[in-house]
Amino acid sequence: MTASTTRSITTGAGAEFRPRTGGRDLLAALPWLAPALILVIGVIFFPIGVMFYNSTRDISQSGVDKGSVGFENYATVFANPNLPAIIGRTFLWVVVVVVLTVVISLALAQLLNKAFPGRKIVRLIVIVPWAASVVMTTMVVYYGLEPYFGIINKFLVDIGLVGDPVGYGWTKNPTTAFIWAIVVAIFVSLPFTTYTILAGLQTVPADVLEAARMDGAGAWRTYWNVVLPQLRPALSVAVLINIINVFNSLPILRVMTAGIPGYDADTVMTMIFKYLQNQHKADVASALSVVAFLIVIVIVAVYVRVVKPMKEV
Repeated sequence: MTASTTRSITTGAGAEFRPRTGGRDLLAALPWLAPALILVIGVIFFPIGVMFYNSTRDISQSGVDKGSVGFENYATVFANPNLPAIIGRTFLWVVVVVVLTVVISLALAQLLNKAFPGRKIVRLIVIVPWAASVVMTTMVVYYGLEPYFGIINKFLVDIGLVGDPVGYGWTKNPTTAFIWAIVVAIFVSLPFTTYTILAGLQTVPADVLEAARMDGAGAWRTYWNVVLPQLRPALSVAVLINIINVFNSLPILRVMTAGIPGYDADTVMTMIFKYLQNQHKADVASALSVVAFLIVIVIVAVYVRVVKPMKEV
C-alpha cells in the first residue's frame, strides 16, 4: 500500500475518507469520557492527593492544619519499633487468606459446575456471605466465640477441642484472634472468587475435555493439564482483586482484635485506624496510608508484570 493510500481511502461511491488524527479523535471523544473522568478524579485521584498532602502537614487533634512538617510524619512511622512486625503480619494475612480462598474456591467452583439436584439452591447459599455485611458476619463469629454464651465455643467444647468453656478466650489472645479473623476473611471472600472461577469453567470447551478423555487422561490429569490452564485469565484476575481487597481490609480485624491491647494482632490497616482513633494523629495516619498505598502499587505492578492477568482474555 502506497503512502497516498494510507492517508486516504476511496469508497465505492467515489467519496474520499480521511481518518482523523489521534488528537482530534481524543477531542471528539472527550465529551463522552468526561463524566467517567470526573468520577475517577473525584473518587480516586482527589482523595489520593489529599492523603499525600496531609502526610506532610502538622494536623492537630481538632483537625487544624498548623503547617508543613516535610517528611517528619514518615520519620515517626518508620521510627515505630512495631512497624516491621506489623508489615510482616500484613503480608502473612494477605498470603494466607488469598491462597486458601483460591484453593477452596477452585473446589467449590468445580462442584457447582456439576449437574446435581438442588444446584441452584446451593449456588444461592454460596452468595449469602457476599450479600451479608462483613461487619455483621464478623460480629456473629465474634460473639459465637464468647466463652460464656458463644455457640461456636460451645460446639468446640462438645467435640473436645476445648476443655474449659469459660477459661479460654479466643478473641482475647492475639494469635487466636488473628487466626479467627483469617477464617472470617476466607469465608467472606469465597463467593466472589468461586463465581469468578465458575464463570471461567463455563468457557472451557466441552470438546477439549472429551478429547482429553479419549486420549486416556484421567480426571486429575485432565483438570491439571487442560482445565486449569483455561482458567488462567479468570483465576489471575480473581487473585489480583483479592490481594487488593484483603490488604485493605479493616472491618474484620477491627472487630476481632479490638479488645487486644498492644500491637500483636495489628496489620497496616488497623494501625492506621489506631493512629486516627487512639492517638488522634491524622497526619501520621496519612503518612502510613501513603506507605501502604505504595506497597499495594508495587505488589500489583509486580503481579501484573509477572502474571499478565489480561493476556489471554
